[in-house]
Order: sequence, then C-alpha cells, then structure tokens
Amino acid sequence: MDNIHLERVTYLNWHDIEKLRVTGEQECFLPSNMESLAYAGIVREAGFHVFTFGIYMGEKPIGFAMIGYDIPYDPDDDLNEVYRFTRSSYFIWRFMIDKRYQGRGCGREAMRLILDFIKTAPCRKSEYAWLCYDSENTVARKLYASFGFEEVTEAGDVDDEILAVLKL
Repeated sequence: MDNIHLERVTYLNWHDIEKLRVTGEQECFLPSNMESLAYAGIVREAGFHVFTFGIYMGEKPIGFAMIGYDIPYDPDDDLNEVYRFTRSSYFIWRFMIDKRYQGRGCGREAMRLILDFIKTAPCRKSEYAWLCYDSENTVARKLYASFGFEEVTEAGDVDDEILAVLKL
C-alpha cells in the first residue's frame, strides 16, 4: 500500500473524484462526492478552513476525503460542553473509498495519511480530531476504533450519527 497518497482536489481532477462510488448499501451513509465538494466551497466562503483530497493509488483515484478545521458541530449551540472537542480541532468530514477498492487495506492506509496530514497542523496545532458516522456503519466503526477514535457517548445519537474523537 505504499503507493497510496493524497492529492488536493483541483480544477484538473475534481471530475475523477466525482465519479467515485460506494456500494449501494453504503449510499445512505454519506452524500455524493459532488455534493461534498459543493458544500466545501460554501463552507470556505463562510470563512472556515476545508481541505479536499483525492485518495490515489499511483495515478488512479480510489477515494475522497474532506477535512475541516474549527467547524462547530452545532453552530446554534457551540458553547455546549458535550461538543468541546470540536473547537480548534480537525473534523474528518468525509471519507470514502470507491467500491472497487474496498476490502484491500486502502481505507486503513488512507486514514493513516489523513491523520498524518492533520498532525502537520496545516491550520494550527490541535488537541483533537473528530468525525461522525452512521450508527449502522459497522465497518467504519471498526476502522475508526482501530486508530483510537473513541465514541462520545454523552452526545447520544444525532440523526443516527455517532461522534468519535481522537486525542492527537
């Protein structure tokens, strides 16, 4: 898996990233990459930091990741201490591997690269990285736990999403 790497999504490669798909059973777990890229643009316009990456195996795009910095989980209630880890932290907002490359260890290697990127502190050094996943997504739960993400049980399920946080 040493030929897996991250490349910023640009005008030159966005269309390849847009074509990537998860399995039919996984479609309910996250929006399309096109929707995510559009949302990233809107969030940047609001003044937040968002990084979008294609996950590549050699020259072939095999996945997509979107990382935000200092993105409030609940913009209407950012003072809630349950979500204290969202302040000045990195949010792994989207993470997907194309259905043709799942089950090969690509997701594990890509997550390692994403965490390595976060640890370079591209915006600012942070104490936490966090993410959300659907409560039915047992594959995601297992992968994230293997990296040390811990579920935030006091937050409860919000729209069947589980929040998990990693102390960096």
